[in-house]
Amino acid sequence: MTTDSSSPSTAAAGGISTFKGQERALRADRLGTGGLLLSVLAATAPLMVVAGVMPTTFAVMGIVGQPLLFVVLGVVLTLFSIGYAEMSRHVHNAGAFYAYISRGLGGTAGAGAALVALVAYNALQIGIYGIFGFEVSGLLATYAEIEVAWWIPALVAALAVGLLGWLKIDVNARVLGVLLVIEVLLVVVFDVAALADPGKEGLSLHAFNPDTLTGAGVGTALCFCIAAFLGFEQAPVYAEETSRPHVLVPRVMFLAVGGVAVFFALSSWALTVATGPSAIVGTSQKQSAGLLFFLTESRLGGTFTDVLHVLFVTGMFAALLSFHNVVARYAFAMGREGLLPAAFGRTSGTSGAPGTGSLLQTVVAVVVVIAFAVADDKPVGDPTAPVLHLFTWFGNIGALGVIVLMAAASLSVVVFFVRRGAAGAQAWRLVTSALAGIALLVIAGYTVKDFEVLVGAGPDSSLSWVLPGTIGLALVAGLVLGLVLRARAPEKHARIGLGNEAFQLEKAASS
Repeated sequence: MTTDSSSPSTAAAGGISTFKGQERALRADRLGTGGLLLSVLAATAPLMVVAGVMPTTFAVMGIVGQPLLFVVLGVVLTLFSIGYAEMSRHVHNAGAFYAYISRGLGGTAGAGAALVALVAYNALQIGIYGIFGFEVSGLLATYAEIEVAWWIPALVAALAVGLLGWLKIDVNARVLGVLLVIEVLLVVVFDVAALADPGKEGLSLHAFNPDTLTGAGVGTALCFCIAAFLGFEQAPVYAEETSRPHVLVPRVMFLAVGGVAVFFALSSWALTVATGPSAIVGTSQKQSAGLLFFLTESRLGGTFTDVLHVLFVTGMFAALLSFHNVVARYAFAMGREGLLPAAFGRTSGTSGAPGTGSLLQTVVAVVVVIAFAVADDKPVGDPTAPVLHLFTWFGNIGALGVIVLMAAASLSVVVFFVRRGAAGAQAWRLVTSALAGIALLVIAGYTVKDFEVLVGAGPDSSLSWVLPGTIGLALVAGLVLGLVLRARAPEKHARIGLGNEAFQLEKAASS
C-alpha cells in the first residue's frame, strides 16, 4: 500500500509512524526469524570461505590452528554481540552501525561511521564480482568449452543483483535461503566424508592445540578469519522490516555468530583431518583455492565435485545479493537523515524496497568492474589478472572498515548506557562490549600493519597504505560532513541516527 507523499501518514504495520508518506519508511512485517537469519547468513558465503579463505590462510600464514582461531573469534564476536544486541532493542534503524554510534558518540561520529559503512560494504560486495567472474569463466571453459572474459559474467551478475534489489525483500530471502541451505549441506557432506576417511594421522585434534597459534602470522590470520564472519552484524539493518525487532534481531545475531563459529571451526578441522595436520600447509600451498575440490574428488567423486563448483558460484551470488541489500539500506537511511541527497531516502512504490540506494550500488559496482576490465591485459584464466586483485583489494578494504565499525560500536554501547544512567543495570553487557572493543582494535591494528600481506603486495608498495587509507579517508570525509551539518544545518545534524523516529517527532511538532 502506498500513500500520498504530500501528507502525513501512519504506517500500519508494526506501529511505525512516518511523516510525508509511507515511502520514508521500510515496510514492516516483511521478515521473520527464518528470513532474517537466511538473509544475514548468505553474506558469509560458506563455500567461498571453505574453498577460498581457509586454504589461503593455511597457505599464506602457515597456521595449522585455524579451527581454534574460529573458536576464539566466535568468543570475541559473541562478546561484541551481547552489547550490540541490547542496543538493537533501543534503536531500530536501517543504518545500524552508524545509528548506534551516533546514539552513543554523537551525530558527528555517526556521520563518520556512515561513510565508512557505505564504503566498506560497497567494497565487500564489489570485490566478490572479481572471484565470481573468474570462477564462472573457468566453469564455461571447462564444461562448455567457451572462452569468456571474467568481466562479462561479472557484469551480468551485477545487473541481475541490481534487478533483484528492486524486488521485495521476502523474494530475496527465498533466493538467498535456497542457495544457502544447499551450499551448507554440501560442505557438511564433505566434513563427514573427511572424518570418515581421514589422512595418515587419523582423527587428530592437533589443530585445536594452542601451541599451533605461534609466530608472526597469527595476527594476520585473525584478519583473514574474521572476514568469514561478516554478515551477522547486518541483522539490525533489517530491523524496520520485522514485526518484533527487539526480539528477532538479537535472536538472529546470536544464532548467526554461534552457527558460523561452529560450522567454520568444524569445516577447517575437517580439512586438516583430510590431509593430516602436518600436511595441511604444504597441500594448501600446492592446491590453493582448489584444495577443497581436490579433497572431494578422491572421496566423493567427480559428480559431487562438479556440483560443488556450481554451488561455489551460486553461493557467491547469494553473498553479492545480501551485501547489495545492506548497501541499499544504508544509502536509504543516510538519505532519510540528510547525509545523502533526499532521493536516497525514498522507497520504491511497488515493492517498498530502497530502490535509489539499490541503483546507486549497482552503478558503482558496474563502473568498478568496467575499470578493472579495461586494465586487464592478461589472457582468460590468468591468476595474476586484475580480476583477483579486485577480490583481494576490495575484500580486505571492506573487512577493515567493518572491524573498525564494530570496535567503535562497542565503545558506543558503553557510552550510550552510561549516559542513560543504566550503567549499573547493564554492567555485565558494558564489560563484554569493552572487552570486545579492545580485541577488535587489536585485530584492526594487525590488519593495517600487515595489509601488504593481505593483498599480496610488497612491503614497499604504496598499496600497503593507499588501500587501508580508503577507510581513513571515508572516516575523515564523514566527520567533516558531520561538522558542516552541525554548523549549517543543526536540525539535520540532530536527526542523525534517529531514523524513522525523527519523522515521528516532526509529525508531533507539526500537529
